[in-house]
Amino acid sequence: EVLLMEGGGGLVQAGGSLRLSCVASGFAFDDYAIGWFRQAPGKEREGVAAISLNGRTIAYAESVKGRFTISRDNAKNTAYLQMNSLKPEDSAIYYCAALYTILVVRSTLEEQWDYWGQGTQVTVSS
Repeated sequence: EVLLMEGGGGLVQAGGSLRLSCVASGFAFDDYAIGWFRQAPGKEREGVAAISLNGRTIAYAESVKGRFTISRDNAKNTAYLQMNSLKPEDSAIYYCAALYTILVVRSTLEEQWDYWGQGTQVTVSS
């Protein structure tokens, strides 16, 4: 069974930081790109960041560039999203996803990803 389990969400004040984790099982983690997405109430899902299977290529949405950092540890089947300088508009449910692809570019965030987690809530208070 394929599982992607997000963790690390919570409530934080504006300007604060959170580190999300995504633990994967049931598939060959190091054959897949990993992405982070978010969806706020009443809004469409937005691609936030993606990292290639070996971590060499990374793409970010403009809205988070310079504030968020995506990384992965293939030995632990885990990906991370370090979120700094958080803003109230970053509040959303954050999902991790996996895509069977080699190359990661900005448009990769628009593709149909293969596997999805259940999400973790991030709330940033003003």
